[in-house]
Amino acid sequence: MKKILARYGACALVVALLMPLAHAQPTTIQAAFADDAGTLSRKFTGLARVMAGKYDWKPGQGVRSVSDVFNLIVEENGLLVDALSGTPKKGAEPAPITDPGKMQDALKASYANLQKAITGLSDNDLQTHVKLFGRDMTKQGALLLILEDQHEHLGQSIAYARSNGVVPPWSK
Repeated sequence: MKKILARYGACALVVALLMPLAHAQPTTIQAAFADDAGTLSRKFTGLARVMAGKYDWKPGQGVRSVSDVFNLIVEENGLLVDALSGTPKKGAEPAPITDPGKMQDALKASYANLQKAITGLSDNDLQTHVKLFGRDMTKQGALLLILEDQHEHLGQSIAYARSNGVVPPWSK
C-alpha cells in the first residue's frame, strides 16, 4: 500500500511541477515560431558579441568564416520576411557587415522584423504558397525550412566559438 501511495504521490508531484510549463507554452504556431526566432536572435547576437575580433576565422579553406555565417543569417531573415510579407526584394545586395557592433544591431533588427512578420500571419496566411530558393512551398514550410537551417548554423557558430576557446554567453 505504501508503495502505491508513494508512486501516486510522485506522479502528482510531477504533474504539479509541469503545470506551470504547460501554461507558459505559446498558444499559436505563430507564437511558437516567433519565440523560436527570439531565441535564435539572443543566441546569435550573443555569439556575435563574444566572437568580436574573430570574425575572419574559418575552420578551413572554402568554408564560411564567422562573419560569413552571421551575414548569412541576416540575409536569410530578410528573404524570409520578404516571402512572408509578399514584398519583393528591393535593391542590390548589401555589403557584408564586418563590424561587431553593427553585426549585433543587424542581427537584432533582422530578427525583430522576422518576429513582426510572423506574428502578423493568420492561420490561413501560413497555408499561402510562396516561392523560396526557387521552390514552391507554403509560408509555414518556408518558416520551418529557414528556422531549421538557422539552428544548424547556430550549432556551426557554437563549434566556431568553442574552437576559438570562446564560451557561448548562455553556457557560462
